[in-house]
Amino acid sequence: MIVDLLRHGALQGGVKYRGRVEGYLTTEGRDAMNQVWQRIAKDVDVMISSPLKRCLEPAQAWAKEKGIVCISDERMAEMHYGDWEDKTHAEIERDYPGMLALWRIDPTGMRPPKGESPEELRIRIADFWQDICTTYAKQHVLVVGHSGSTRMLIAHIEGKPISYTRDISMPYACWSRAQFHDEMSQMLFIDG
Repeated sequence: MIVDLLRHGALQGGVKYRGRVEGYLTTEGRDAMNQVWQRIAKDVDVMISSPLKRCLEPAQAWAKEKGIVCISDERMAEMHYGDWEDKTHAEIERDYPGMLALWRIDPTGMRPPKGESPEELRIRIADFWQDICTTYAKQHVLVVGHSGSTRMLIAHIEGKPISYTRDISMPYACWSRAQFHDEMSQMLFIDG
């Protein structure tokens, strides 16, 4: 099984910890996603997307264009950032001095106020990976997600700790590829 991972493109309103807050793609953000889709479209058999519109709307359009199924899966939604949601780095620093700096080094054992812990995210991502490896073992899958959920999926596939998520470059419309073969998972590339 080959699994392409695509982070959504740039969003209107600039860089924020949006989490579960809906954000709308810029024209450039959607174009960047479309460029990746054009490179892989002929190979993809099934699409799985976060339910958030910045991921789901392009995925549904591509699936319709190709005549394949697009599944919305809550487990690939972005991490719930609680009180950090829809705030910029500066706003989080103002309200929670020093916390974001520690988070960005290693979020292990931390939790954004009223949000989801990285350990909880890891559990749902591991469950997601197990399911798709079982269900789509002989297919080429495209997963459209977010920075946080996709980084955690990459860390899980590589058998790395949560802290590894901080070492992965994940720009907008980042495209990565994994495979599951002979009961083994591995990353083939991360285009960060």
